[in-house]
Formats: sequence, structure tokens, C-alpha cells
Amino acid sequence: MANSFDIRKEVVLEATQHQVWQAIATPEGQAAWSPDPYASDEGLVVHRDPPRRLAVRTPEAPNGAFHAFEYLIEAREGGATELRFAHRGFLGDDWDAEFDYEELTSYGWDLYLHTLGQYLRYFPGCAATYIEAQAPAAAATSEAWTVLEQGLGLTGPVRLGEPVRLTPEGLPPIEGVVDYVQPGEDFLAVRASDGLYRFHSLARMGMPIAVGHYIYTDVDRASVENAWKSWLDRLFA
Repeated sequence: MANSFDIRKEVVLEATQHQVWQAIATPEGQAAWSPDPYASDEGLVVHRDPPRRLAVRTPEAPNGAFHAFEYLIEAREGGATELRFAHRGFLGDDWDAEFDYEELTSYGWDLYLHTLGQYLRYFPGCAATYIEAQAPAAAATSEAWTVLEQGLGLTGPVRLGEPVRLTPEGLPPIEGVVDYVQPGEDFLAVRASDGLYRFHSLARMGMPIAVGHYIYTDVDRASVENAWKSWLDRLFA
């Protein structure tokens, strides 16, 4: 597989340029939609031109690997905002994974940028807590997704815009609508009254199923993450 990659996306968001900047360029905003909002920024090179441009580059690893992200934010007529996003980099001289990093990461960014749009439309300005948990190694297979669906109480395929009720044992039921579907990929994205719930199959990367939820009510992060982790451990025991 190629060691270099270059991912580019363009989305129009139902929010002002200032709102988009706040969501992208502040820790509080990042917690509401991004894939790893609590990661350390130590060593990062950051360029800010508020509210138009944010650029972030990781330090280069010994094998030459690096990641560079750029967000270009442009106001449009009627109060909407266009976001042009780029994620490029080099995976290192020793990269030998069997999956296509650019392809799978591009799918991931489609979901996260959609989540950004959902946050700005349905939960604008709300404080968020990002909840993440990973299933045991046994959930690193394509068959594990069916187990997850059954554990959530789903009895058939889900469709975009369809109401659903998820019933993970030991956790409060989640009632909402399916807000994102990626054909051919095992994602489940549900928008509820209190947050955006995301379930990811990472089997193609040799990793187990994971959850990454954005909760816009006051919750204790550690206890909620422990509850989801316990549920995943029981489900795939």
C-alpha cells in the first residue's frame, strides 16, 4: 500500500464562520465532534488565522511519518459556511499494513465532518463530553458486527432517517434517528436528544469494534466510559 496519502473534503455547514471556527479551533468545540479531542497537543505545530484558517502538523517520527491537517473556513451568503479540509501525510518507511489507509481514513472523515454538521445544526454551542470505549480483541472480525447489532436490540438493517431504539444491557436505552449511513462499511450513527452516538467496526484495520459518543448533557466521563467498556466486554466475552 502507498506510504503517502492526501485526503481532501468540502462541506457546507449550517452555521456562521465564527461558529465553525469555535468548533474546529478550540478544545471545547473539538470535544463535540472530532475523532480524538482529548489527545495531547505537545509537539504539534499550529498556525491560526481566525476565523479563516487552522493548520496543524505533527512532529516527524523517526521513520519519517507525519500528519498535516488544514481547515479553510469561508462564509457564504445566507449564514452558511463552506469548510475545505485536507489531511495529508506520510505513514513511514516501514509501513506495511494490508489495508488502504487513505481509503479507510477518508471514510472516517466523511463521518466526522458529518458529525460536525449535526453538532452545529442540532446542538450549537452546547458543552460536550466525548465518550470512547473499545471492545475486546474478539471483536476484530467482520462477524462481530452482527453480535453488536444484536446486543443493541436491532433486528434488521437500519436506514438513514429511520427511528431506532438501542437497548444495550446495563445502560439507559437510546432513542433517536439514524443520521448517517456509509454503504459497504459497518458504521452506526444515531442522533438522540442528548447526543450523537457512534459505533465503528474496525475489522478491516485488524482492530476491534469501538464506540465514540458525543454527549451534550452533564455526565461523568469516567463512569460512562466504564459502563460502555463493561458492556462491550460482556458482549464479546
